Amino acid sequence: MRHGLLVILTLSILAIFPAELLSQERKRTPALREQVYSQLSRAQQLADGGDIQAGLAVLAAVESKLKSMNSYERAMLWNFYGFMHYGQDDITTAISYFSKVVEEDPIPDALLQGTLFSLAQLALGQERYQDSLDYLAKWQQVVGGEPQAKALVLRAQALYQMKRYDEALPPIVAAIEASDKAGQRPDENWYVLARAIYFELDQIDRVAEVLVQMIKHYNKAEYWVQLAGVCAQLGEDKKQLAVLEAAQVQGYLTKGQDILNLAQAYFVNDVPYKAAVTLAQAIADGKVEANLRNLKLLAQSWVAARETDKAVAALSQAAALSDDGELDAQRAQVLLNAERNDEAMLAAEQALEKGGLKQPGNMHLVIGMAALNKADFNVALKAFAAAKQFDEVRRTATQWERYAGAEKEQAERIEALKQS
Repeated sequence: MRHGLLVILTLSILAIFPAELLSQERKRTPALREQVYSQLSRAQQLADGGDIQAGLAVLAAVESKLKSMNSYERAMLWNFYGFMHYGQDDITTAISYFSKVVEEDPIPDALLQGTLFSLAQLALGQERYQDSLDYLAKWQQVVGGEPQAKALVLRAQALYQMKRYDEALPPIVAAIEASDKAGQRPDENWYVLARAIYFELDQIDRVAEVLVQMIKHYNKAEYWVQLAGVCAQLGEDKKQLAVLEAAQVQGYLTKGQDILNLAQAYFVNDVPYKAAVTLAQAIADGKVEANLRNLKLLAQSWVAARETDKAVAALSQAAALSDDGELDAQRAQVLLNAERNDEAMLAAEQALEKGGLKQPGNMHLVIGMAALNKADFNVALKAFAAAKQFDEVRRTATQWERYAGAEKEQAERIEALKQS
């Protein structure tokens, strides 16, 4: 509610200047007489000293002589009333008095312009958005010339709050461009507003462009993280990873979710080792929770990185939190691929015992192949026979069964020759 305070303070100070010292007016304004000025000044001194009621009483005494006052004196009286009520956070009453200021005619242009702009600001703060636009239009008419940046921003704010996003966009863009052209850094809140408007218009690529400028000028952690999120939304995975890595180097990724996003970006961009290292460290540091979802990602990353021991450990940890045997099944497959046959058979049996498998036949195949690797033909044949009961692996199981049978026969012939 205090955004118009400096403007209003400026208006109150005008009371100490006679009309002749103001800038050239459209109309000749009457002078502010000494007896009126002294009373207004006394009211302000009382208010500044904390005695608002005494100040208001002095203004009431001045108002009792309203008929003898000229337009400038009346305008300054309303201005002081408005300022005092503003100081008490009675914005509605303050607006009503400032509105009376601009109704007086003639008054100095500086007073008229300043009050109209303050009214536009105050109305915006009171969510009276159309009133804000109306006051702003009157202000522009008095000021003339090209719209100033502060007016463009105020107009954009009001239109944004009215959900008139298409209309809100041009003025905020114009304000930013004007500031850039003048070699000045645009206000941070201007970018915030532009970003919000582009988002509402579903122009996500423009949101990214604004965030790049926000990083360039203000370089805050939140803008790096937001830009990474927008890149992901746009399907620009490599850019997302580059942004997150740059943020990490600067020490901006401190939240668990941000670090998790970096690990996911590594994984999506086929850098599984970095994904696993990043996530494992975050879990160890307590920044990322060791829940089922995160442990699954950790296990997948270690698997993709071909780090068997770490993958098996992560799968075991995740499996302990799971209600089904799918993670044990994955562990069994990893162990089989690493030719750790005994462990693979045990993991497959645990998966079958836990249940809930999408393709339980695969676990019988794992047991059979692990047993075959150990030349344990009877266990292998039994496992392949069990696998044949499942449609999705029947053909494969039949082929392995034939192969295992042939291997058994050959082994038996060799053994028989040794015995003869």
